[in-house]
Amino acid sequence: MLGVVTLAELLGMSLWFAASAVSGQYAAQWSLSTGEAAWLTTIVQLGFVAGTAISALLNVADLVPARLLFACCAMVGAIANSMLLTADGLSGALAWRFVTGLALAGVYPPAMKMIATWFRERRGLAVGTIVGALTVGKAMPYLVHAIPGAGITPVVLSASIGACGAALLVWFGYREGPYPFPPRPFSWHLVRDVVRTPAWRLSTGGYLGHMFELYAAWTWLPVFIAASMVAHNPTAGAHGASLASAIAFAALAIGGAGCIWGGLVADRRGRAWLVTRAMAISGACAVLIGFAFGRSLWLLVPIALVWGFFVIADSAQFSVLVTESVPPHAVGTALTLQTSLGFLLTAVVIQLVPPLAARVGWPWAFAVLSLGPVFGMWSIRQLVRNTAGHR
Repeated sequence: MLGVVTLAELLGMSLWFAASAVSGQYAAQWSLSTGEAAWLTTIVQLGFVAGTAISALLNVADLVPARLLFACCAMVGAIANSMLLTADGLSGALAWRFVTGLALAGVYPPAMKMIATWFRERRGLAVGTIVGALTVGKAMPYLVHAIPGAGITPVVLSASIGACGAALLVWFGYREGPYPFPPRPFSWHLVRDVVRTPAWRLSTGGYLGHMFELYAAWTWLPVFIAASMVAHNPTAGAHGASLASAIAFAALAIGGAGCIWGGLVADRRGRAWLVTRAMAISGACAVLIGFAFGRSLWLLVPIALVWGFFVIADSAQFSVLVTESVPPHAVGTALTLQTSLGFLLTAVVIQLVPPLAARVGWPWAFAVLSLGPVFGMWSIRQLVRNTAGHR
């Protein structure tokens, strides 16, 4: 089952950055500014927020079987993503990307709940593997784009085909595990009960600090790498663009290994220990990578890979902390509410980076992202103190 859900998540989440990977082509085709092109990513975040908010308010994740929810939403996302190819301007593209994000709200959180029904003792590793898969999946459009001559159509269609495969894989291959979360009748009070739980608030505080950094890094690191390569060698041309996409894929995809490592360490050393150290390293990389701008790839690439590894290594553990902080009947709603708040924050930070880069330059634009890990570490330390105080 871990293999089934892992592969399905990898394929399904390739929808996320399908337009972002070719935003440069769209910018040239539609004469978009950097800020306008950024909306191709930001609108997915907002669609995801809307989907998770609706799911949380209506308790969808705790009422609809996860297998059905995942399969249907993956198919809707695949269709909406493919319709991007019919858009003749930014407004049409944004509408379809919003629907794609809306659908992904039924692909990401349910997968974590699905695999949690199969694991109890090694839940950190299991959920870490799922988040690792979605990390690699989100990076896949950059790999396709790195193929010489690969334009908008192959990048977008390959993501939609992958999402269709994910839907079929879950529908025909998944069944609930031996540790199911008990269903609960619909209640408007469930969200209120979750929010009133101190452990949920502190776990979510750590997650928000993590998310402040994560998606802005993922969105703009490929642009940063391409700009750095041009600054270092203005004559690189098409070969340089393909190499930049390949490096961007590697920097994002290595996070899959980071998630598995994070799961192993969290199960052995504790989730709080893992997340505080991962945030400390990723926050340091957000500052250090600016010093590699315009310099040799031998300096830039190692920092980018270390950042990509640690920036997501702790992500799954925030979800596990939430599953352990609320009653079993509220797990789906708690996870969905957590992710909704986190992705709402990412929409703001993603749009913050371009004007910041224009004002202070790329070497310093990422340094502000380190504020997220600082807050996240503080929140998790408070959680540890509160937990110790109740023993």
